[in-house]
Amino acid sequence: MKLRIIITSAIAVILAISCIQQKSQKVNIFICGDSTAQSYNPSKTVMRGWAQMLPEYFDKNVNIINKAKAGRSTKSYLAEGRWQEVLDSIKPNDYVIIQFGHNDASTKPERHASYPDYKSNLLKMIKEAKAKQARPILATSIVMRTFKDNALIDDRLKGYPAITRQLADSLNIPLIDTWLKSRDLVIMMGDEPSKELYMWIPAGVDSIRPDGSQDDTHLQAPGAHAIAKIVAKEIKKQNLKDIAEYVVIP
Repeated sequence: MKLRIIITSAIAVILAISCIQQKSQKVNIFICGDSTAQSYNPSKTVMRGWAQMLPEYFDKNVNIINKAKAGRSTKSYLAEGRWQEVLDSIKPNDYVIIQFGHNDASTKPERHASYPDYKSNLLKMIKEAKAKQARPILATSIVMRTFKDNALIDDRLKGYPAITRQLADSLNIPLIDTWLKSRDLVIMMGDEPSKELYMWIPAGVDSIRPDGSQDDTHLQAPGAHAIAKIVAKEIKKQNLKDIAEYVVIP
């Protein structure tokens, strides 16, 4: 009888220790994307990527690994081996947020992906991530701040956000519709106020762009924070396993 009690107690202790160890292991979120997400050197530019700010919206139990790179499309990200680097690093239960479209819409041949190719490239990433027991999330591109007659228009991204939504729906994987959410944000702010989110800067502010810029695609810190907050809120809202509970909204 005593032996049975000892064995039962030992098993309970082992299970408790195992649960504590599992809780202490950080969950990784990899970010695959373009210049709107990548990290920038604060000493060189005021430009920021939303994924650069994402760690501020999670507690210490989540590790953000930003692998986004400027100028990349699904086509070039795969061709340059950047996706393979991510694939070699991910572990079971890691998350991978995949956000492309801006450069897929480009006319540059090394970047451009047709609609069928764009869908095929995303599908490849999703399947390969799942094969490693990781958890892919699709995200639409952020809106391009294009106003005409006080109305926001965004026709430069064409059908790429729609393809992203349709693919997420057909595969039943999480979708973060950053295009729609950022579009709503910009519309509510209006033409002039929303410039503070993007790289609308005067001369002498940025060492990389000394003459200033009127850029409706890339973000300054307020815009990067706004998108990161959108992403974190969606993760919380969708109650994504192992990361939703660690979202911190300041």
